[in-house]
Amino acid sequence: MGSRDDDGHSTEGQGYAADINSIREARARIAPYVHKTPILSSTSIDAIAGKQLFFKCECFQKAGAFKIRGASNSIFALDDSQAAKGVVTHSSGNHAAAVALAAKLRGIPAYIVIPKNAPACKVENVRRYGGQVIWSDVTMESRESIAKKVQEETGAILIHPFNDKYTISGQGTVCLELLEQVPEIDTIIVPISGGGLISGVTLAAKAINPSIRILAAEPKGADDSAQSKAAGRIIKLPATSTIADGLRAFLGDLTWPVVRDLVDDVIVVDDNAIVDAMKMCYETLKVAVEPSGAIGLAAALSDEFKQSSAWHESSKIGIIVSGGNVDLRVLWDSLYK
Repeated sequence: MGSRDDDGHSTEGQGYAADINSIREARARIAPYVHKTPILSSTSIDAIAGKQLFFKCECFQKAGAFKIRGASNSIFALDDSQAAKGVVTHSSGNHAAAVALAAKLRGIPAYIVIPKNAPACKVENVRRYGGQVIWSDVTMESRESIAKKVQEETGAILIHPFNDKYTISGQGTVCLELLEQVPEIDTIIVPISGGGLISGVTLAAKAINPSIRILAAEPKGADDSAQSKAAGRIIKLPATSTIADGLRAFLGDLTWPVVRDLVDDVIVVDDNAIVDAMKMCYETLKVAVEPSGAIGLAAALSDEFKQSSAWHESSKIGIIVSGGNVDLRVLWDSLYK
């Protein structure tokens, strides 16, 4: 495996943080530990969208989200001496559970810094997989400083949620599968937050088919990527407000160049559109999807997309349904009454 600096960044290679070779290596490395997830489609939803939509269902992935791909690639790429001290991360949910599970599979400790506003179902996943939960405040500064303190105390390696070559390469494996399952896809809509997933998907897709269109889907209450694209530099918001708890991070220095140069556009949707899309996933696709996982469908159905040139040039659209870890306690409580 390649060397890493103290922050867990890859210290080799120039250009973008990952490429088709690192993504193919990731696929071989993680194959024993992840599911190849299915593609679902619905003629009913296609009729509403006016396009053929192909849903890549990472909600059926181990730990309920795509994050196990990057986490297992990062953790199984460590040499034995690095791995022995364990791993640490900070995450609002799905990455936390993925790191806990991948560490469990490798047989090493996992220290998971979680903001106190994380959904209960995601915290429970971390505990189920044996991760040691350490609470932080909701700000990224708090998350990062506590993770750094744990690193200093334990010697654990930081497994970054998105800003790392191995994470990005692992997430890119979802696109290798998608384009094998549906080779004729001309557009892929991907949720965007820190940018690990969309960077991996974009680098894989454009290497396989340079004319493929990559669209980011982003919540209005956390639209830093759209603002960053418009400004030509990373914009960080003072605060975020969205139901999509998995999409509240900001771009990193490794993901931003891919978003800046290779992602074709960012579609911004409001929370009502996300909830409508979740409802459609439950009622029509019959799939449990979290808000962050439904945003791709919300973007595909949005007026912003339908009024763009991209809509007219798209016919077969891949949608990454990133995860299905949604807290349904309110629903169950209402049914028990």
